[in-house]
Amino acid sequence: MTGGRPAATARANRRVGFAVAGVAVGMIALAFASAPLYRLFCQVTGYGGTTQRAAAAPAELGTRTVTVRFNANVASADLGWQFQPLQSEIRTVTGEEHLAFYKVRNDSSLPTVGVATFNVTPHKAGPYFQKIACFCFNEQELKPGESMDMPVSFFVDPAIEKDPNLRDVKTITLSYTFFRAKDEKARLSQSMPPASAGVN
Repeated sequence: MTGGRPAATARANRRVGFAVAGVAVGMIALAFASAPLYRLFCQVTGYGGTTQRAAAAPAELGTRTVTVRFNANVASADLGWQFQPLQSEIRTVTGEEHLAFYKVRNDSSLPTVGVATFNVTPHKAGPYFQKIACFCFNEQELKPGESMDMPVSFFVDPAIEKDPNLRDVKTITLSYTFFRAKDEKARLSQSMPPASAGVN
């Protein structure tokens, strides 16, 4: 009877070892996938003020009037960009499509690439703020002194009127933040000649 205990203990230890190894592999895989999964989760649920995507505005308008305000930020100091909305706010009826513009200018002496992220506040309004077209998550390259007007087409879903948790929402702020594209430094270094080029 006692002779079976070491074998049983060894089997139990192997099971624990496999379980720990599986958890470790899962955590590594999750770490690699966490950013896109989090972005997808936010886009689907509106968590953290993430807006939704729509193909078109609804056929019928709602009845609530909402003020949409616009905000712009540049997170990376080394990006060298000026970024601002071209309108401070728009008053809209739920379901009504609008086109707003942001303007960006490269004040640096080098071509640079930025990527914009977005959110809305209050965060609970995220699932009801629908964007039809947007410049977010796309790399934008600007030459020195170059500027660009970037549009965003949106509407506030009339379904917001049926949500008792959003009865107090009269104003929604749409915020964009530009970051320096992560792969830009590598791209620029590959396109530039070596420091010793042309030196005999």
